Amino acid sequence: MQAGFALATPRQPIAALPQRILLLENSRAYTSMLREALDQRVQLPISIASTLAEARELLDRESDWFLALTGLVLADGDRDEVIDFFVERRLPTIVVSGVYDEALRERALQQQIIDFVLKSTPDSIDYLVWLVQRLERNRRISALVVDDSLSARSFIASLLAMQGYQVSHVADGQSALRMIEADPGIRLVIVDQEMPGMDGIELTRRLRQLRARDRMAVIGVSGSTDTSLIPRFLKNGANDFLRKPFSREEFFCRVSQNIDQLELIGTLQDLATRDFLTGLPNRRSFLENSEKRVSHRATGDVTVAMIDIDHFKHINDSYGHEAGDRALRAMASVLSVHTRPEDHCGRFGGEEFCMLIDGLDVDKSLRHLEALRQAVSELELDIDGRPLRMTISIGASRRSPQFDTLHKLLGEADRHLYLAKAGGRNQVRGLDAG
Repeated sequence: MQAGFALATPRQPIAALPQRILLLENSRAYTSMLREALDQRVQLPISIASTLAEARELLDRESDWFLALTGLVLADGDRDEVIDFFVERRLPTIVVSGVYDEALRERALQQQIIDFVLKSTPDSIDYLVWLVQRLERNRRISALVVDDSLSARSFIASLLAMQGYQVSHVADGQSALRMIEADPGIRLVIVDQEMPGMDGIELTRRLRQLRARDRMAVIGVSGSTDTSLIPRFLKNGANDFLRKPFSREEFFCRVSQNIDQLELIGTLQDLATRDFLTGLPNRRSFLENSEKRVSHRATGDVTVAMIDIDHFKHINDSYGHEAGDRALRAMASVLSVHTRPEDHCGRFGGEEFCMLIDGLDVDKSLRHLEALRQAVSELELDIDGRPLRMTISIGASRRSPQFDTLHKLLGEADRHLYLAKAGGRNQVRGLDAG
């Protein structure tokens, strides 16, 4: 394992993540273009230096440095001094050079340098911004390396750690399966083929039984020249395959491509299942998930609640539609806080929200909904210096022989919501609450 990048086996909790980016470059024009592009797409503080002395002062002054992007032509240091400057500080670094030099590139990539980028290429700014975004997001992604060779898995784990991933590594398939079952946060698995007991293809097949392609990427690796390995890995659920030996750059590109694809799938799923304004599950998603919960539980405590913001039209008319959107987002935030892991919530449409409470009896369900109502009533939004407060009305229904389907539960909850509105608003109806 290469020095300078921490590995955890097993994976340790993620501490507070460093935030600052250092741009070290003597070209003001290029620095200005790169900073502007980063400001637009990366929400991290950026500091600029044009000499090693300025960079040293900045690094000594602050401690939460995430990444450095550096040129190699500086007034107070040659290219070797620049590379050594960052390697000695163990700060993740991208070298941006105006001249292609294969020997320099090889030397940089043999050090703890993440990438070597030519700034003379037309798309270098776009690539650098993508790379910074990728490295920033990688810090929240867990990866697992499975290989019976300690040196081989440590090398791959060090490459992943260099790219910011939270990395664990194990020596056999059974240990890998246990880790995947215990840690739902693992999104990437690198699997070697040649392992005793359970080979990589069999492990890949069993991994797919635990986690689907849209939730975890599996990349097979092998030094074998057997041409059947690639289709066998792919047919058994792998997303990709790498043949050893591979270059650092090829490894980074393949891994990044697969993680990008996972994130794209997640974005598309969010677009299909989440409300664009509040981020809550949309009506369709709430109905699908709640229907499963109701239909799969023949007995047990289930409460369904319909929730409506009182006098929402008045909010839009008096404060404007932007204030109405802020009110909806604030309501959604409170609702999310009051939704337990075993419950479901969503935006039903307009100013109407819904919640399914699983496993609480009548009294506890009532207290839960009253706490939600109270929390919303205590909100105060500042709308251009004008305070905005709001209340909600809640109608609820309980599962019973009479109301044994989600459709019937929602209908009964909606009836009680109407009664709550007619009875003066800012109240809960339907759970012996009036």
